[in-house]
Amino acid sequence: MEVGREEEWNHADLMHRGEADSASTNPIIGADEEEECPQICRVCGDKATGYHFNVMTCEGCKGFFRRAMKRNAQPRCPFRKGTCEITQKTRRQCQACRLRKCLESGMRKEMIMSDAAVEQRRALIRRKKRERIETRPLGAKGLTEEQQMMIRELTTAQMNTFDSTFVHFKNFRLPDVLSSGRQIPEPLQIQSREEAAKWRKIREDLCSMKLSLQLRGEDGSVWNYKPPADNGGKEIFSLLPHIADVSTYMFKGIINFAKVISYFRDLPIEDQISLLKGAAFELCQLRFNTVFNAETRTWECGRLSYCVEDPAGGFQQLLLEPVLKFHYMLKKLQLHKEEYVLMQAISLFSPDRPGVVQRLVVDQLQERFAMTLKAYIEFNRPQPAHRFLFLKIMAILTELRSLSAEHTQQLLRIHDVHPFATPLMQELFSTTNG
Repeated sequence: MEVGREEEWNHADLMHRGEADSASTNPIIGADEEEECPQICRVCGDKATGYHFNVMTCEGCKGFFRRAMKRNAQPRCPFRKGTCEITQKTRRQCQACRLRKCLESGMRKEMIMSDAAVEQRRALIRRKKRERIETRPLGAKGLTEEQQMMIRELTTAQMNTFDSTFVHFKNFRLPDVLSSGRQIPEPLQIQSREEAAKWRKIREDLCSMKLSLQLRGEDGSVWNYKPPADNGGKEIFSLLPHIADVSTYMFKGIINFAKVISYFRDLPIEDQISLLKGAAFELCQLRFNTVFNAETRTWECGRLSYCVEDPAGGFQQLLLEPVLKFHYMLKKLQLHKEEYVLMQAISLFSPDRPGVVQRLVVDQLQERFAMTLKAYIEFNRPQPAHRFLFLKIMAILTELRSLSAEHTQQLLRIHDVHPFATPLMQELFSTTNG
């Protein structure tokens, strides 16, 4: 028995389905026209929604005719030998007479679109609907005027201070090839037993994740650096110059990002410095995540690519590395650019950074950015798939705070072991904390 499921849908859904299922060029009846002159289905007498297959019909009869023609159905009348009266109440009782009435009313089989054409039409409707949603002003999504301004200011600041192609990252130093004979700097070769133990700990910290580097030249040439399989941690010293240059480039962009934000500029200069010193590493990681390719374990920075080498324990062992695990967790959320910049703002305006004086003001600003992020997610993410997205983001920011603290401790251990070990270490330390 054929069931006219279309009749149970709401009128808005019927209007869209009508566009997709029928090749008719006649416009769907408007609300004003319905009030003045109600249109009746010529098959069953129900309320019509438009011309379908050449006849003014309801959605139920449109769907019934389409299914019957596509199946080449030839039903038989079980009652009055083809004379059943077809009304809104009786239309489901006799398929044969309902089909006869459709054909007698003028419905034409050749006007039925193929399944492929219908799906193509529906895909076009869905795409246009998405485009309308994406181009709607933020105000239409339920954000307050202040929240809209916050997001616009942050996204503009991000766009003006961070280029994911790294086109302005120039004149950087590349790691030396260790096989050429580069040795550990002489001052570090003469160590006490205590210093040697501390350096072993430092090497464990910094060498748990080995990076290979690829540079593509403008002429198409490719330069590769791959760390040795076992070099006792010496690759730290080969990479330090390049790491210092990358850090300097990223931190300059972060400083410029903060200076563009009006809320940041309104703070005392002492608080600005304290907030930047505390958040530099965290904002750097958030920005690097936007260029992280989780499938290849590569940070794709324009002509430069940084790839994580496979450890002996395989991929599962790799996930034990906290920084890499952080990038995988964050990338998995598939955040919008608005959510990334709001995360940066929440991290930047942390009232508990050392040296912050106006903690209450900074705390209130951080709460406003957090509430803006929550509102943005609620009005831009479908439920229930992203029901806990805000909580996940806040948990990741907490994890990032722990990574930042550990990063600072690692640099302090280097500085404590040999404060004047090499200019490069001091350069890296001052870039991160100065």
